[in-house]
Amino acid sequence: MATIVGGIGSSHTPTIGFAVDTLKQKDPIWAPIFEGYKPVQQWLAEKQPDVLFFIFNDHVTSFFFDHYSQFALGVGDSYSVADEGGGPRKLPPVEGHPGLAQHVAMGLVADEFDLSYFQAKALDHGCFSPLSLLWPHEPTWPGAIVPLQVGVLEFPIPSARRCFKLGRALRRAIESYPEDLKVAIVGTGGLSHQVHGERAGFNNTPWDLEFLDLLEREPTRLTEITIAEYAARGGFEGAEVIMWLIMRGALTDKVRKVHQSYYLPSMTPIATVRQWNRTSNTGIESNISGQASSDFPERTLSH
Repeated sequence: MATIVGGIGSSHTPTIGFAVDTLKQKDPIWAPIFEGYKPVQQWLAEKQPDVLFFIFNDHVTSFFFDHYSQFALGVGDSYSVADEGGGPRKLPPVEGHPGLAQHVAMGLVADEFDLSYFQAKALDHGCFSPLSLLWPHEPTWPGAIVPLQVGVLEFPIPSARRCFKLGRALRRAIESYPEDLKVAIVGTGGLSHQVHGERAGFNNTPWDLEFLDLLEREPTRLTEITIAEYAARGGFEGAEVIMWLIMRGALTDKVRKVHQSYYLPSMTPIATVRQWNRTSNTGIESNISGQASSDFPERTLSH
């Protein structure tokens, strides 16, 4: 049976991909980005998941408003890097897992989530920007992905509650897959930012940190917030953090946050979170690691 080994939350700003591609690891302004991802990289290297279930949104690169779905599941066997105007990044295609994807599709539809499906579409920075820092990729990636594209750019946008419920159904679907697979759930997007209009450049760090706290302790409170309220608190594009609730919904009711980083180098915070499942009755992690729990201080630097 497939096992969910944990959940990861990550920003997906193009800044991350730029830092990777231009080798900014030792630059003092860029180095905190890499430091924030190191514990997650180490955990992935230790757990060696077979599949990352990767929740992201396209930025009108491969998915257009002439046919735009709330939830589009990738069922293909390979995904290449999209050209976002300056040529595609020099990353190898990443394998898909059609077997798990099709099983998840059956499970979600049985739980009354109607989906659209895609193959042979290149994926933009919503996926490959964080993926390129989470996983090594030379010469190839260590595993496969199943991508879920969430329609957060065009109204009507799925509610936070709907996303959380989808995560619950996703967990049931993955854990019923008959083959032995280790799956990590990755939710991407945000945090607070707005890239257009009168509030272009808007950030709200106190709201970001409140969101990250509630995501661990009381995620159902986050499901009570409307999309309009998410946009007011975190900027219009910041409302895409509802995708983190799909990741959180796929975990157990009680989780332990073992890593958090937050860095604001420009107009979009770069954040990472890693969470382990706890069993509902005992409060003991269902995935035990030799790595000690660590607390990472939040860092904020504006330019």
